[in-house]
Amino acid sequence: MKFKFPKDLYTDVRIEDQKNASYGMQDDEVLYNSEASEKGAMIRIFDGKMWYTAETNDIDKIQNKIDELAKLATPNPEILKNPVVKNFSVNKAEILKFNGKNSFRNLTKDDRENLVNYYRKKCIDKSITDIKVTYATFFYRNVIKELYTSKGTELIQDVQRGCVNIWFQISGKDNITYGGGEQLWGFDLKSLKGREQEIIEKRDRAVDFARNNVAVEPGDYVCVLSPSVTSVFTHESFGHKSEADFMLNDKTLRDEWTMGKLVANTKVSIVDEGDSMHHGYCPYDDEGNKKKKVYLIKDGILSGRLHDAKSAAILGEEPTGNARAQDYNCTPMVRMTNTYMLAGPDKPEDIIKGVKDGIYVYDWNYGTGNSTFTIQPQKCYRIRDGKLCEPLRVNVVTGNVFQTLFDIDAVGDDLQFFSGTCGKNGQSLPTATGGPTIRVKKLTIN
Repeated sequence: MKFKFPKDLYTDVRIEDQKNASYGMQDDEVLYNSEASEKGAMIRIFDGKMWYTAETNDIDKIQNKIDELAKLATPNPEILKNPVVKNFSVNKAEILKFNGKNSFRNLTKDDRENLVNYYRKKCIDKSITDIKVTYATFFYRNVIKELYTSKGTELIQDVQRGCVNIWFQISGKDNITYGGGEQLWGFDLKSLKGREQEIIEKRDRAVDFARNNVAVEPGDYVCVLSPSVTSVFTHESFGHKSEADFMLNDKTLRDEWTMGKLVANTKVSIVDEGDSMHHGYCPYDDEGNKKKKVYLIKDGILSGRLHDAKSAAILGEEPTGNARAQDYNCTPMVRMTNTYMLAGPDKPEDIIKGVKDGIYVYDWNYGTGNSTFTIQPQKCYRIRDGKLCEPLRVNVVTGNVFQTLFDIDAVGDDLQFFSGTCGKNGQSLPTATGGPTIRVKKLTIN
């Protein structure tokens, strides 16, 4: 699309064409079966002192919105020398991976129903009387994004994500209800088919846990974290600390996170990148900058952080392409993409064998992190003499972020990726987390 941009002002136009659909059942009852489409644009003008923004769902009115905003701004002949504007690179690209047969947009109502019922037939076993309620759902979101700027950027890119979720409510010991199941994420329909064994394994493990778990004795333990738990620790405890907009008004945090500082065991390296086909896939950010691969920690050394144009300008560093917005009507901010701890040299089985008495943290319900992190596990297991033993009921696992990074003494070779969403300042975005099995010398278990 072509627009007439006002002179001596920076302007960008971000257009999104969205489509999503969902289908859900509880036991044999259909709860919802819907689809929706929306197309809209955000227009922004910057005069070096203030941003002026407008939104519209009428794409034909974008030029009118540009002209209206331009009347509010003060022309600035030096606008291209503004440090923030200088950080908006000029890119032209068309990256459309999810059109034609690969597009979720082409799925019919029957396609959605058939996919859910396939997994219900394969994964619901009515002979397991501990299972009281079963939920089976599918949803997808497909977005075609366009960005045009007065500096010359012209970008068209698309992304889509789909999810099948089979979840069970299980009656366990002492009349406690437990949950278990699996979310299957994929970028196309083919990647969501034929994965019933993943759900069945999680179902059977959840039933066994509900039947046989015992309460943990609180204390400090050597802990082995599964790849799933390592990934949420990496995201919550370190990934958010690397989003540089947190540091703009916090000198203490900037002093604490000095580039080149040893912040972890030398076995630890953490990366954020947007090119690989995981849930945080983002080749160009919502300011038009190419997403860079950033080593946040490399061999234990603090090596980088995540920026949008503004945070990079203020801190005197390079933009990293991490400005992301939930929708066209949201302002981009610094967000993670695919964030993961790199694999190490150790075999997972050897990591567990090296523990005489400890706890294996298998999965999690939620995690939070700042100076201290907290993870609420779904399932844990006791480790005795290097072997996994009885399932443990654990409320929370906590530790100091810096101490834990140094206390990681083994890093597995089994890097895995996981899909989810991350909330920040009222916006929720898809991100991928990743990590291998790791061993931590001491964490507090309650």
